[in-house]
Amino acid sequence: MSSHPVAETVASLMPRARAELAELVAFKSVADFGQYPRSESEGAANWVADALRAEGFTDVALLDTPDGTQSVYGYLPGPEGARTVLLYAHYDVQPPLDEAGWDTPPFELTERDGRWYGRGAADCKGGVIMHLLALRALKANGGIPVHVKVIAEGSEEQGTGGLERYAEEHPELLRADTVVIGDAGNFRVGLPTVTTTLRGMTLVRAQVDTLQGNLHSGQFGGAAPDALAALIRALDSLRAEDGSTTVDGLPGGTAWEGLQYDEEQFRKDAKVLDGVELIGSGTVADRIWARPAVTVLGIDCPPVVGATPSVQASARALISLRVPPGVDAAEATKLLQAHLEAHTPWGARVRTEQIGQGQAFRADTTSPAYRAMADAMAVAYPGERMQYAGQGGSIPLCNTLAALYPEAEILLIGLSEPEAQIHAVNESVSPDELERLSVTEALFLLNYAG
Repeated sequence: MSSHPVAETVASLMPRARAELAELVAFKSVADFGQYPRSESEGAANWVADALRAEGFTDVALLDTPDGTQSVYGYLPGPEGARTVLLYAHYDVQPPLDEAGWDTPPFELTERDGRWYGRGAADCKGGVIMHLLALRALKANGGIPVHVKVIAEGSEEQGTGGLERYAEEHPELLRADTVVIGDAGNFRVGLPTVTTTLRGMTLVRAQVDTLQGNLHSGQFGGAAPDALAALIRALDSLRAEDGSTTVDGLPGGTAWEGLQYDEEQFRKDAKVLDGVELIGSGTVADRIWARPAVTVLGIDCPPVVGATPSVQASARALISLRVPPGVDAAEATKLLQAHLEAHTPWGARVRTEQIGQGQAFRADTTSPAYRAMADAMAVAYPGERMQYAGQGGSIPLCNTLAALYPEAEILLIGLSEPEAQIHAVNESVSPDELERLSVTEALFLLNYAG
């Protein structure tokens, strides 16, 4: 770590940062109010609003977004004539999945082997803390040189688009010269990385119906059309022999030009079982950052335990399609729906319905903000150069902001490196990364103001 005064301040603030992250992680702020009470999300939103007020933000507001959740907004005026920077994070989290699969309770921040474990520690409550640390470090070292807007979203993990729609209805609110999205991550611990592309995504539900009701598989099986079998056929048609995604009419994507992802390292990061092949063709980076990817997220059919010998009358599935930059997500949705309808066999009835969508994103890496970030990372990570990576996931707000403010520069950094295991059990954050990225963000704001 460098001996820059900002770095010294951030180091001295780390015990407080840990205590605050523990408070924030304790809120079960899953924005699915069928699973977790709304009061948990409201508690987290109020925590963030109070933290912004304590830092001197004016206009702190809980925004009621159209999806029934709250985003927290605050504005901190800087020197006259300064540029405006928007800092983004989200306080909502993925559900903990199997709580028994966690080594320590998911909503209790726990230190183990030099990492802090808890749901949202990296994705993205840690991002909220990162922004606070950067601002505090600047305040302690001569003041914050830009106007700062902070937005902390309340339903990013649900993909319900509340903040995107709110931003479109209030286009001045989030206007900024540069946006720092604190919801990505380094390619690996200690390697400073800016994410320059995101895949978009679409979610489609497909229902197949063949009979008025289930039938005895002995009496009718062999001639009666089985809806589950028809669905399986349709789903299987979405992949080529090597496992690469094949949706009729959807371009296969391009080659990835930036940082490459070593195949052995990917096998390790993804915890692929010995002897099991990776799917698709091209480099790993091509496959996960530059090409479409289909995943069957769930199938409704009888569970194995308690199943009866029946031909199924209906079955349904939830399908996710990730699309690379250059492919319109709305167009991809239509192609996916048409593909499923065309590939469902035996004249079975199929109904498809889109239930979520986000566009892909590609940043302009030639802009002044990228130079300011590269210089900041070189100081916070001595001996390392800023790397450009893609991310297979989607952050739909990026596109909304890019469309609303075409001249704004958008940078993605954050705490979700591979060891963080975001969205899985035993999610954790590296306190070293939190410290270095907070220093990075503070120095970036100084460089960018200069």
